[in-house]
Amino acid sequence: MVKKEKLLFLFILLALMRSYEGAVYKVGDSAGWSIIGNVDYNKWASSKNFRVGDILLFEYDPLYHNVRQVSRSDFHSCDSTSPIATYSTGNDSITIRSPGHYYYICSFLGHCQAGQKVDVRVTKSVRPADIPSPNPSEAPMLASPIGPVESSPSTNTGVSLLVNNSNYFVAIVGCCCSLLFWLYFSE
Repeated sequence: MVKKEKLLFLFILLALMRSYEGAVYKVGDSAGWSIIGNVDYNKWASSKNFRVGDILLFEYDPLYHNVRQVSRSDFHSCDSTSPIATYSTGNDSITIRSPGHYYYICSFLGHCQAGQKVDVRVTKSVRPADIPSPNPSEAPMLASPIGPVESSPSTNTGVSLLVNNSNYFVAIVGCCCSLLFWLYFSE
């Protein structure tokens, strides 16, 4: 009887950990973040249903592109002089932490004007577990994907991965669950 209870406890722990999943969206799908290929990033974004906890993956050549999060007015005027955040690794993962609009542009000369900008609208509906907001004094966190990311055609799907590289809260929950698991099984 004790063995069945232990297995049940293990399944509950695994279910709790899966509740912190978000979808990973590769911006521009197979084209990535580029001015080549005439990607309509706003059309791409409007075909998705972004939620809190999802991850935007920007893949690009950092010699020729970057990603700057900007205000709505800066987005429309392609002004990158006062960014909210700047990303420049060429493999940037940005976790969505609250509903609303997120505006991203490339600040290289002429790229935003050529269409290398995206307005990501995040709905108020959330995944099973809310992702806590970071401390405002923290710098934007750059997360690394934890597995291969597949691009999808312009559909409303994303690749599900455990959101743990950019979210310390999930790490804390994992440690607590591990501790409970150890305490339960160390009779």
